[in-house]
Amino acid sequence: MTEKNLINRTVKPGADYVRRNSGILIGLLVMVIIVSLISDNFLKTSNILNVFRQISTNAFLAFGMTFVILTGGIDLSVGSVLAFSGVFTAYALANWQLPLWVVIGVALFLSVAVGIFNGAVSAITGIAPFVVTLSTQTIFQGVAKLISNGMPIRVTEQTLVQIGTGYVGPIALPIIYTIVIMFICFLLLNKTKFGRNVYAIGGNRMAAKFAGIKMIRTEVIVYAISGFLSGAAGIVLAGRLSAGSPNTGDGYELDAIAAVVLGGASFTGGVGTIGGTLLGVIVIGVLNNGLNMLNVSSFWQYVAKGIVIFLAVLADVIRKKNQEKKKIKIQLEKKG
Repeated sequence: MTEKNLINRTVKPGADYVRRNSGILIGLLVMVIIVSLISDNFLKTSNILNVFRQISTNAFLAFGMTFVILTGGIDLSVGSVLAFSGVFTAYALANWQLPLWVVIGVALFLSVAVGIFNGAVSAITGIAPFVVTLSTQTIFQGVAKLISNGMPIRVTEQTLVQIGTGYVGPIALPIIYTIVIMFICFLLLNKTKFGRNVYAIGGNRMAAKFAGIKMIRTEVIVYAISGFLSGAAGIVLAGRLSAGSPNTGDGYELDAIAAVVLGGASFTGGVGTIGGTLLGVIVIGVLNNGLNMLNVSSFWQYVAKGIVIFLAVLADVIRKKNQEKKKIKIQLEKKG
């Protein structure tokens, strides 16, 4: 089997996209109808734009997480890297008197370095990504709190504030960033050899190795992308909140994972799309916004999101079992 045959993946537009994501689209539509019937403000243009502005942070993390999960991995460090990046940026601007572009560059470099560490350790040593990224999650939670003494650091640099709060016409800049990043990630996954390699590794690691795919390099790049997008999310969020807080990213990895799985990705790897992840991000965002508008307690919101994650994973398991049954049925028919 040639590498080309093994890793050839294409994304069909239009009707096929709707078919593949019909379940989540129906769920999103039902959710929108229910919330809009209860709250008159939900479908107002200002609130819709606010929802998309709010989901931009999760979109950054979820797009990076998509690459990781496609290889069959997981990155639990994204929330901590986000917090570290925001805190580092705020601290450096407040204490080191460096130009903004230098501070942002260093913050992104450090975030990518965390991703490279995650990918390299996991790929070279064979330690489960869950364990490696759980370790870096804890480490950088601590580092962010050490830098800030556990307190938010105020951002006074107005250019950074504009990066997080600015508008182009009626559209908030974070929405524009999200669209650009989504487009770039889509091209990487669907129009490059690297993207095909990512799918191949997740689909069948042994076959991918025999096909000559450079496993370690691909996985390191995947985690580096996740680290970069986490760091970028932290910088934008620090600008939007006018502060870098060590507690900002708590639980963000769960929202990112939920969005990816809701979007149709499989935890075992090889299945998933950026378009599906976007839908998952929107579902999580609409759920959060709707519950807030209905004045639902934040404690119950955790319960609701936990149920959504469980159902998403359950759907993934059922989908996998159905696929296996179909394969067995086809094999039996061929033998018969």
